[in-house]
Amino acid sequence: MGNRFFEAFFNFFTIPIDLLLIIGIIFFSKLPKEKRVDIHYWLPFFILVFTVFSENLGAYTNFNFEFKKAVNSYLGNDEYPQFNLWLFNFTKRQAGTILYLLLIKSWLEPSKKKYINWMIYIFLAIAGILQFSGIEPLYFNQPIIFAFGANMILTGSGLYFVGMITLEKYLEINLLRLLSFWQMTFIMFTFTLTYISSVALLYLYEVNPVLGEALFQIDTVMEGINLGILTLTIGSPLLPGIFEKEPSYGFS
Repeated sequence: MGNRFFEAFFNFFTIPIDLLLIIGIIFFSKLPKEKRVDIHYWLPFFILVFTVFSENLGAYTNFNFEFKKAVNSYLGNDEYPQFNLWLFNFTKRQAGTILYLLLIKSWLEPSKKKYINWMIYIFLAIAGILQFSGIEPLYFNQPIIFAFGANMILTGSGLYFVGMITLEKYLEINLLRLLSFWQMTFIMFTFTLTYISSVALLYLYEVNPVLGEALFQIDTVMEGINLGILTLTIGSPLLPGIFEKEPSYGFS
């Protein structure tokens, strides 16, 4: 039991993101009150907390096989009780997609925010239909749902980059010192790379678990980078002179 517990909760991924969460909590607690209610800070903090919590819950399901088996059985999955895809699908492919769409929306000029609202509504409708109709159940691979979510994320990122090259406010500053630029860049890379590997993920786990696990690490590494950038975003007001003021702060 001791070895299984250690392997589940103390590995190369959970330890770093747990440390990022601790740093994020410290940063957020030190922010002025007006910053803590600003979406540009509380939303990255919420995504950080939600992601780290879901990753640790995933580690718990790998430690407590009976719990994972019981959830699978409740959802109707008695064929693959060793999988926790139900958790992965809900936290990353569904809730995660919505959270990152909201993050992208927070950086867009007002005239483009409505497009993100429609994307969220459409994604919720598509995911609900596919999931509750049994076409893509929660406990199994959901390539169609993830494809819709990934493409919406990429479209939203595209709206940000269009604004970046057309709005005068962006042309007057150093983009490499904008945290929004790094957020959007790595969000775009993450959803592009993980979509390619996710299509065949379940098949690879069955025929070649080692290769499947290796490809899954792409998502792990990119998620770690994204969480690191979100942590920097939370603490950016406490690090004066390093990052430039975001043009979106001046949008009316």
